[in-house]
Amino acid sequence: MSAAKSTTPIELRPQKLEEFAKPAKASPRAKRIRFNELRPRTSIPQSLTPEEYAEQSIHAAYSSRLNPFALHQDEYQLLRNHICHLHVTAYLNIRNRILRLWVRNPLVGVTPEEAAGCAASSRWLNLAEVAYEWLLRNGYINFGCVEVPDTSHLKVRVYKSKRYRRKTIVVVGAGMAGLGCARQLEALFRQYHYRLSLVGEEPPKVIVLEGRNRIGGRVYSHPLRNQNVARIPEHARCTAEMGAHIITGFDHGNPLNMITRGQLALHYHLLTDNSTLYDSDGQLIDKEQDDMVQKLFNDILDRASIYRHRAAGPVIVEGNKKLIEDGRDPQGEADAIIGTTEKQRLEELARAGSDELEDVPGGMDKLTGKAHMVMGSRKKAAPAEAAKAMGWKLASNVLASRDLNLDAVARGMEDPTLGAAMDEAVKQYQFLLDLSPQDMRLINWHYANLEYANAVNLSQLSLSGWDQDTGNEFEGQHAQVVGGYQQVPRGILLYPSPLDLRTRKVVQRITYDPDGRHGGTARIQCDDGEVIDADKIVLTTPLGILKEGNVTFDPPLPDWKAEAINRLGFGTLNKIVLVYDKPFWDVEQDMFGLLRDSDFPGSLDQEDYVKSRGKFYLFWNCIKTSGRPVLIALMAGDAAVQAESTDDAALVTGVTQELRLMFKDTKVPMPSETIVTRWGNDRFARGTFSYVGPTSLPGDYDAMAQAIGNLHFAGEATCGTYPATVHGAYISGLRAAAEVIEDFLKPIEVPQPLVPGAARVDSSPKRPSQKRKAEEAPAAPAALPVETQAAKEARLDALERDILNTIWAEIGLQPSQAGSKKGSNPFLLYSMEKWEEGKQRASEARRTSDHNSKKYTNDIRSIVAAMWRKEPEEVKRGYREKTSSNRLANSENAATFEARLMSWNERALEIRRKYLEDRPNVLSAEEEQSMWKQLGLHDEQDRKAKRMSGYALKMESMD
Repeated sequence: MSAAKSTTPIELRPQKLEEFAKPAKASPRAKRIRFNELRPRTSIPQSLTPEEYAEQSIHAAYSSRLNPFALHQDEYQLLRNHICHLHVTAYLNIRNRILRLWVRNPLVGVTPEEAAGCAASSRWLNLAEVAYEWLLRNGYINFGCVEVPDTSHLKVRVYKSKRYRRKTIVVVGAGMAGLGCARQLEALFRQYHYRLSLVGEEPPKVIVLEGRNRIGGRVYSHPLRNQNVARIPEHARCTAEMGAHIITGFDHGNPLNMITRGQLALHYHLLTDNSTLYDSDGQLIDKEQDDMVQKLFNDILDRASIYRHRAAGPVIVEGNKKLIEDGRDPQGEADAIIGTTEKQRLEELARAGSDELEDVPGGMDKLTGKAHMVMGSRKKAAPAEAAKAMGWKLASNVLASRDLNLDAVARGMEDPTLGAAMDEAVKQYQFLLDLSPQDMRLINWHYANLEYANAVNLSQLSLSGWDQDTGNEFEGQHAQVVGGYQQVPRGILLYPSPLDLRTRKVVQRITYDPDGRHGGTARIQCDDGEVIDADKIVLTTPLGILKEGNVTFDPPLPDWKAEAINRLGFGTLNKIVLVYDKPFWDVEQDMFGLLRDSDFPGSLDQEDYVKSRGKFYLFWNCIKTSGRPVLIALMAGDAAVQAESTDDAALVTGVTQELRLMFKDTKVPMPSETIVTRWGNDRFARGTFSYVGPTSLPGDYDAMAQAIGNLHFAGEATCGTYPATVHGAYISGLRAAAEVIEDFLKPIEVPQPLVPGAARVDSSPKRPSQKRKAEEAPAAPAALPVETQAAKEARLDALERDILNTIWAEIGLQPSQAGSKKGSNPFLLYSMEKWEEGKQRASEARRTSDHNSKKYTNDIRSIVAAMWRKEPEEVKRGYREKTSSNRLANSENAATFEARLMSWNERALEIRRKYLEDRPNVLSAEEEQSMWKQLGLHDEQDRKAKRMSGYALKMESMD
């Protein structure tokens, strides 16, 4: 197959893209939503204990790439001069609760009313407003293929003198960054329609330009010739992934989790590392030997990591972890504003930076080639000791204290590389260990896997910065999308309504306004002669295109941007897709590897392995995702570059010979269909993804992301936290959309005061002195300010919350019989653990996306019940024993519950009385009498008798 065919798709069918519906003529008047006019607590579930509610909210924050116990750096910058340390906890509680609403149902956008309802008291409503605005603008909620709250139906009075021309935003590129940005802009403009209308603006028009005749960019699922579906849902297409292949974990904040599983309900296959390695002669590699060599490789990588650049961490402001875990808000008066202690926190960070612990490579992920980072010591054991601990036998006459010295490479080179340092470490280890040629082939297989993760030979990776994104990996099993990864960008394009996409628009020239001197206008010129005027441009073209200079900028990009483009690298990874009529491999194995020999068979020289180690080094078994018997052979490092100039026949013949060596006992036919990718030759990519080159600087990814006037940038090469990934590209699109919306709406306005103090009304105002009365006798007496009913309710609500927080701080939460009851049914315990497995089986059986129907739920229950019946007796016995212990614990809890509850209520009453005695004017006599009445205590005798029946009712009304 020709190089052109490898990455150029079939035609898109022309589609008429719908426009947004115009607002109805008869509409209610609009005004800006003020959170302090909304009702608190309406989103707080009454069926959950505070601890359960807090646990779900904390999990939601983790599922959104946010620390539930600390401010994000951007939140800190927003709030640093407005919020005190005490109130950070209240803010984090609200922010986490808003995220909980979104994570639990990403099919429906979170509304301002729902966000305000996450505040436990009217005192915190301004915090809820800031949290909601920040989450919304920055794409932590209401993103993806979701129906968002629409304010376009609100009618706003606008004078003609304030009307402005409808503006246009052009997004260049229909990959994940471009489509993600355009979809987010459409959603934000829809939600902020009324805010724009108040200043005479219409929601801007968003146009997406794409040079190809398809969408997805480097996410491209090529349809196979034979569409006879097997092993995948009938409606799915048989495809092979030309580019991006894997979702690297759904957990801990991957936005693709929400889109792929929560919104589009796509089928996916979870991958397992059950790989087998074959030697260059086709023989299986001994597992024990493989483990020893992998440990040695990890040790070498760890020793090279000593020379990494260590950036100063951001200022971290944490809330009260115990209160957040308990679901409680802080009490007491405001303390120091967080910005006033910034210097102290920077000093603490500096001290922490000198600690002996840091993230170090703890192993390699074979599925992605990425280093798995763990917390470890900077001090390394002597190589001889480390090797012995791995199971290696030291060579004769080796001094146990001898160390590896990589300084000659790391400090002697002007631009040291990871490859040079690791090669030197291998050579020095050869003096300690009797490494065999097979050991060298195994070591270089791991080299190839690391080159696959970085799309380049290790000799072109910066020693100090190659892993600058470390620590940001998502968690959970990796996955492949059944029927093609390209379904994800297609879903973003079409749902909830189609974007304005224009394909075959190759951008040649971009004229922009870098400093606002030219009225903030921009212009795009395409190769077909079309010229499009715009107010803002979001450029998402791959770094390879920017490096090649295919787009002319007027004025030219500033030096700081051009230099970052030149310093960062853009690598190449290629594939050979092999389609067969029948599989001859183990279809339950997701992948298997092949060790490559050196140019001189049997060599012990590390340099002899560089050229060929990445050629067909790994095979993906795609039968469970493509619907056909498909293998994909990977080419990494130098082999990927060589493939760009090697014809298809030679590559297919070579890979077939290797497969016949590995599967000697099986007849391996020639494939019925082959596809070879050549991403380096692709005119719209010029490679696969970015890497940190030897001359790169720590801030280059940030420089790539920085806007220049009305020209914004997105794409994986602008995302320093998640570069070289699909999710990184998508997140960069969200970031660019946030920049654009801020230009329209200005930065988030922080209400003043952010947290109002608890209002107090003196029930017995002081009378003026006789002298004052005589002096003022001629004038009419001034009227005392009248407290509105809403203000009174807010004051009493804040006071009651403060009382309860005082009680909780001293004696904890009220004992709960329901909250501590544990499962006492063995089948229900089993069902909870096996529900997801049953759900997956039901999906495969039904082959439908109607996962919310009652019938579908019944199917899952039936499957789980059948699984229970088939379980061996010893498995069931374990669940029965567990439920027996639970019943005993429940009985003990029930026996002591009444006594514990009475004791807690007595202490709570004492604390409440003491609170009011210390604040004699906080309530009027009528208000205090009403409070005791609500608690079921009608007079002092009742209080002495400790009649507490109403106290629990009061607690429930507040929780």
